[in-house]
Amino acid sequence: MPNSWIDFLPTLLKGAEITIIVAFFSAILAIVMSFAAGLCRLSKLWIVRTVTAVYVEVFRGTSLLVQLFWLYFALPFIGIELPKMLAAILAIGLNFGAYGSEIVRSAVLAVPKGQWEAAVALNMRPWQRLWNVILPQASLRMLPPFGNQLVELIKSTSLVYFITMADLTYQAMVLRNNYISWTTEILVLLLLMYFVIATIVSMAVRLLERKLTAGRL
Repeated sequence: MPNSWIDFLPTLLKGAEITIIVAFFSAILAIVMSFAAGLCRLSKLWIVRTVTAVYVEVFRGTSLLVQLFWLYFALPFIGIELPKMLAAILAIGLNFGAYGSEIVRSAVLAVPKGQWEAAVALNMRPWQRLWNVILPQASLRMLPPFGNQLVELIKSTSLVYFITMADLTYQAMVLRNNYISWTTEILVLLLLMYFVIATIVSMAVRLLERKLTAGRL
């Protein structure tokens, strides 16, 4: 029997480590998919736009929990068995990548038309226009909504509990089942740990935003 709430910390910190790993790799996948899908939505090729639109609409139009179940429980029936960690990263990364693609697309479209015309006048190639002129300006517009998405992504990692992955929520539920009289303390610790992780990410995004906008009007 624990003597104080501090006795729960080692187990919860072990779960927090899994939560952070899932969140980190999911965030990387989400960012990659956001840029890939967001820029493909602006392609001149209708087939590229159509395939990307299907991906975005499917992942935005279905529940993240169902996507997680599908990747982990349904795929083995067609011969594809994914480890829990990979299934969790794929589900969360692809889901948030679909939402993030709209942030990228709208930020690129918000760059004033004159900037595109100036880049064309300088005889830049399409990728040079995008890389040297458009994306640096669009990135500043993307940062605040991407910050919100990252915080949402961290909170969404608690869903991996449903595929019995030993993340922060899972460890808290195990502790709660073993020490039911300590339920309040365990759940308060759970709330605080998610809050601390999310706050650190929010502050990092705000610092990055401040650094990138330094000296700009």
